[in-house]
Amino acid sequence: MQAVETKNMKEVTQLAWNKRPLIISGPCSAETEQQVMETATRLAETGKVDVLRAGIWKPRTRPGSFEGIGIKGLPWLSQAKKITGLPITVEVATGKQVQDALNFDVDILWIGARTTVNPFSIQEVADALRGIAVPVLITNPINPDLELWTGALERVMKAGVKEVGLIHRGFSSYGNTEYRNAPMWHLAIEMKRRYPNMMMICDPSHICGRRDILLEIAQKAIDLDFDGLMIESHIDPDKAWSDASQQVTPERLAELINSIKWRFETTTEKEFITALEKLREQINHIDDELMQLIGQRMKIADKIGEYKKNNSITILQTNRWNEILERAFAKGEKLGLSKEFITKYYDAVHMESINHQNKIMNS
Repeated sequence: MQAVETKNMKEVTQLAWNKRPLIISGPCSAETEQQVMETATRLAETGKVDVLRAGIWKPRTRPGSFEGIGIKGLPWLSQAKKITGLPITVEVATGKQVQDALNFDVDILWIGARTTVNPFSIQEVADALRGIAVPVLITNPINPDLELWTGALERVMKAGVKEVGLIHRGFSSYGNTEYRNAPMWHLAIEMKRRYPNMMMICDPSHICGRRDILLEIAQKAIDLDFDGLMIESHIDPDKAWSDASQQVTPERLAELINSIKWRFETTTEKEFITALEKLREQINHIDDELMQLIGQRMKIADKIGEYKKNNSITILQTNRWNEILERAFAKGEKLGLSKEFITKYYDAVHMESINHQNKIMNS
């Protein structure tokens, strides 16, 4: 592939940043110059990728694992940009890494999950970004804590960074076996609610941890109106130095992108809008009724609390709680409701009842 004559790279980056869907791809780790260049050129040839990525510094859970090629990999990425005409992005975790990346004209920076979890590290990165016009993507923290994610976003924005986006890569959770990182979609949706105009892309690679369910998770993200995807690709995934099982070849990436059913947040079709408004109005009425019923439930829970207080009975009776759940599971199955949904609903309602009764007990 011949070197591409591009317009001002800042303009190219801005066009990519504004594109929907935004597709970012490249190897989990930069390993060799040949690997980076071949991956980049094959990705560019697909015509499906807007930004090239590669891990230069790899924060690992335990020492002894491959922790990235380091600064020597930055010239490889810089050369890949010249050859393909595509912007490049890398993960940074320290002020020095920010400076090193910018010295090699990295176009977009992203902050990883292990950094987002640490406010001191985030502040160091934010301080290094002060006064620098570079787009920054912020990954959710490893643990399911929206305040850490929000705090990282606020620190970077307070440093004066104007173009900030979010990456949802799932959360570490005890007992999770299906995914490498449980998606916990409700947390990503809550961040979208808090920042409705901010770009959020999904990283199916780190959610899945394996390539066979990448399309399923990518499709779910698009169905939920995510603004794009970051998917890891490698010229020989099974021989990758890190995260081999979740990477795909550039050609397989193109097939995956082509297989996604791309959807839109809205439409101008009057028939659709009218029908949707009627259905939403029905939902509003049902929600109002549900709130009234829950309010009535809490009043009964208060009366139960009074009886328990007057008779020196503990708030929680485990057998009664199990009885409620089993009854709900039986009814829910007939209504097509999952046990997961029922458990979450009753957990929330039960905790609210306990809080009510606790106030009564101590009044």
